[in-house]
Amino acid sequence: MPSPPPKLLVTGASGFVGWNLCQAAAVNWKVFGTTFSHPIELAGVNMRIIDLRDFTALRTLFADIAPDAVIHTAAAKDPNFCQENPIESHGINVDAAVNLAGLCADRKIPFVFTSTDMVFDGTSAPYSENSPTSPIHVYGEQKVLAEKGILESYPEAAICRLPLMFGEAGPVAQSFLQPMIAQFKSGNVVNLFTDEYRTPISGRVAAEGLLLALEKTHGILHLGGSERISRYGFGKLVVETFNLNDTSINACRQADVKMAAPRPPDLSLDSAKANALGFAPPSVAQQLRELSSLN
Repeated sequence: MPSPPPKLLVTGASGFVGWNLCQAAAVNWKVFGTTFSHPIELAGVNMRIIDLRDFTALRTLFADIAPDAVIHTAAAKDPNFCQENPIESHGINVDAAVNLAGLCADRKIPFVFTSTDMVFDGTSAPYSENSPTSPIHVYGEQKVLAEKGILESYPEAAICRLPLMFGEAGPVAQSFLQPMIAQFKSGNVVNLFTDEYRTPISGRVAAEGLLLALEKTHGILHLGGSERISRYGFGKLVVETFNLNDTSINACRQADVKMAAPRPPDLSLDSAKANALGFAPPSVAQQLRELSSLN
């Protein structure tokens, strides 16, 4: 009789990254997903509703599931929300992450934490894993605190810094791609920065990278895309791929749009370390073509 598949706990399963990850992981793992404010059902995934800020509930969940590995994707990800609600966002972005690392350390099981390219200030790209962190807003500061707390608690943990992500929308979470396409279709003005650069990947590619990190590494790992592109350049590719009208594009600069949280200008990641492990993101154009074929 074959042995049962190992058990993977994915936090934030209703979020964009978590939803993509659960589907990718279900091929080789028995997946348990957590949700809080947005319960969903996902075929092949055992869902649990929990407030990850409640350590007693978290400890009970671990005792109940006895996971063989954990990937923590749950977070308050909106920089503007974190800027205006630093105490509330700290609970999930820092405290819950460090507590999860400690529980995994107690059991000596693999733990992957999803961090962000926003731990940098955007003035010295491309950034490698050895580049000093330099966040310019609360969200970035919280991710740096979480990274440090996790590695102090569990040096064998993997910290995966993710770039800007796009992709297929889940039941309750979408990427920035869906509202961008909706704006193009409605004819509304779409403000796209010519002076903000990232190394974007799709949610599916991000999931592949996280599972690779779970199996092959620990410490900090960058999972950036294969090319550096501006928001404006990305928007032009979207228009071309989805056969949209680009007359509504307003090429602008970051300084032209007022936002609660400041925005780093260039967060391009150097992902050579991940590439050496087998992480090989397709071009942005190819990833967008794959998404357009799903519609």
